[in-house]
Amino acid sequence: MAGEAHRVTMEVRADGIAVITLSSPPVNVLHLQALTELTRKYNESMKRDDVKAVVLIGAGGKFSSGLDINLLQDIQRTGDDSFLAEISHDLINLVEDGKKPSVAAIQGYALGGGLELAMGCCARVATPGTKLGLPELTLGVIPGLGGTQRLPRLVGVSKAAEMLLTSKLVMSEEGKSLGLIDAIASPEELLEVACDLALDIVGSRRPRLSSLSRTDKLGSTQQEMDILEGIRQKAKETAHTMPQKLACLDVIEEGITSGGRSGVLKEKEVFKELMLSTAAKALVHVFCAQRATSQVRGVTDAGLKPRPIEKVGVIGAGLMGSGITTALILSNIHVILKELNSEYLQRGIKKIEANLQGLVTKGKLDENGVKKALSFLRGVSDYSEFKDVDLVIEAVIEDLSLKQSIFEEIDKVCPPHCILASGTSGIDLNQIGQRTSSQDRIVGAHFFSPAYIMPLLEIVRAEKTSTQVLLDLMTIGKAIKKVPLIVGNCTGFAVNRTFSPYFQGPYLLADLGVDIFRIDRVICSFGLSMGPFQLHDVTGYGLAIAFAREMAGTFPDRTFQSPLHELMLQHGRHGKSNGKGYYTFEKGSKPKPDYTVLPIVEESRRTTNLVEKPICISDQEIMEMIFFPVVNEGCRIIEEGVIAQASELDVASVLGMNFPSRLGGIIFWADTIGAKYIYTSLNKWSALYGPFFRPSRFLEERAMKGIPLGAPVEA
Repeated sequence: MAGEAHRVTMEVRADGIAVITLSSPPVNVLHLQALTELTRKYNESMKRDDVKAVVLIGAGGKFSSGLDINLLQDIQRTGDDSFLAEISHDLINLVEDGKKPSVAAIQGYALGGGLELAMGCCARVATPGTKLGLPELTLGVIPGLGGTQRLPRLVGVSKAAEMLLTSKLVMSEEGKSLGLIDAIASPEELLEVACDLALDIVGSRRPRLSSLSRTDKLGSTQQEMDILEGIRQKAKETAHTMPQKLACLDVIEEGITSGGRSGVLKEKEVFKELMLSTAAKALVHVFCAQRATSQVRGVTDAGLKPRPIEKVGVIGAGLMGSGITTALILSNIHVILKELNSEYLQRGIKKIEANLQGLVTKGKLDENGVKKALSFLRGVSDYSEFKDVDLVIEAVIEDLSLKQSIFEEIDKVCPPHCILASGTSGIDLNQIGQRTSSQDRIVGAHFFSPAYIMPLLEIVRAEKTSTQVLLDLMTIGKAIKKVPLIVGNCTGFAVNRTFSPYFQGPYLLADLGVDIFRIDRVICSFGLSMGPFQLHDVTGYGLAIAFAREMAGTFPDRTFQSPLHELMLQHGRHGKSNGKGYYTFEKGSKPKPDYTVLPIVEESRRTTNLVEKPICISDQEIMEMIFFPVVNEGCRIIEEGVIAQASELDVASVLGMNFPSRLGGIIFWADTIGAKYIYTSLNKWSALYGPFFRPSRFLEERAMKGIPLGAPVEA
């Protein structure tokens, strides 16, 4: 990171203010060089007779996004954090306790280590709308540069605990009311206001305050302990998945009972301990892997510029089409929504309005936002207004002939530059676009439901898809706040194909006599929000049956098809849609297991006749028999080159299938267990229960050679 682009400069003004500027594009990350240079400039400013005070500012309209994630990975790799601990704490101590006062001039955002550095200053000025926060707990750790001690002393223990435990960001306006920010100034006046404030401190017109020594926002020790105890009891509910919450509260408590300096020492100790934990390694891995998806070899480095996409046509206003439309109009993109007739169209628009109102209820949107979003929507029942769209996303039912006829028609209607995308969840894109004259414009845009909430966008490269189209779709994906992932074209694509065993294994276990409600409980304990049986109640059995048939048609040698869904429909059970499924659904209450369904489950078991008597297995074995086949299919995806690298499958599993991020994604998690153990287990189950469990060649080779599944595939 050396060079002109990454530097720290100091300019001493005529009034005696040394303006130290951090410039580390694009987000002013605090890498090791930046920390070293900041320390050097600070030491220089303290020694110079012509310097009265320091103003710290970030270049490019941003203060700092925090510590370089590569530093955290270095600590995890070496187990040594001394190089970071020494320089960072020396710097903040110098900022806070140096003989000349410092003021932070904050614009854009101050996050993580960036905010901790700012809190070391004796005052902070920020521009309107600046984001402030300490999101370290999302990486499985706690702040490591004094944030657990200074934040409670600036905003109070209760608010500080809320910000830390939820990783909640606050705007500068709220920060001012809390005491985190001392003054608000426009971007044009930011530096001058900060310099004036520094001169006021030098001239004793304003007191110089040390954040770590302040007590004015703290009550009595007992009052603060009572507050922390209440927060701790709530944090215990998620302690099995987020132990860093309790650790953070313990460190805050140390500072209250023994003083800020003691709290900082405790923080350093706990930070290192958590940083070396498996959970933190997993979360840092997912963070870095997600960031890496924005750079795609042969696409983002091809020297092309993304073309503007200002108007999008969406075909189909069902669950997926309405969700995709919602995502687009929320990002101020004009949408022409096409349905067969006005009845279907109005039904779809009502779904979109309901989606937006749901965001209002959650506090993520206001009524003005709803009106603005809807102003970007126009509904039609023909293709007359598709003549000037830049992108079309087809979102009709999974029927190949229907999709082919739609693509044939839009190929004639849409302009020659228009991208023709299918929202299919697994049908071969080459077949979908085979009747078109412009197959280089055919691409998959696979959203996950609900499309306006789920963050993953699977971009599927057909045989002739152009690089420009891939780049354009990546760009629009980022514009609508999705994480775009380019994958190869195969049945189910990367995500649904990898997780297809997840929707087969639980039913195989049910047909082996394992209690379906126990299976759901095990999956929830593992970390998913709901088990597979409740999930199919919500999503509907028809879709599950269709997808199972599709997978069986392509991979008949390893697909297990249970009759259970068909039997449920025959008995008049349709899941949530009619309130009767594996669970009962009543308005205003959580779904409850419906034990009257058990005779139907038993009928399915007798029909498949896999074993004479129900098998007896542990919860651990249930989890492994469901997720090891997923790992196995992921291995095939890696070997076939459907994805560029294994870490992409980790991102996809977390963002697309809600696999627990604390486990690092499906392949990272598998490597914490070991390929040999997974291979041996699958081999055993394959002999007992059939080819569904048969290990892949890739898994076998890696297990035998002791190579991690996530290691690069040799060319």
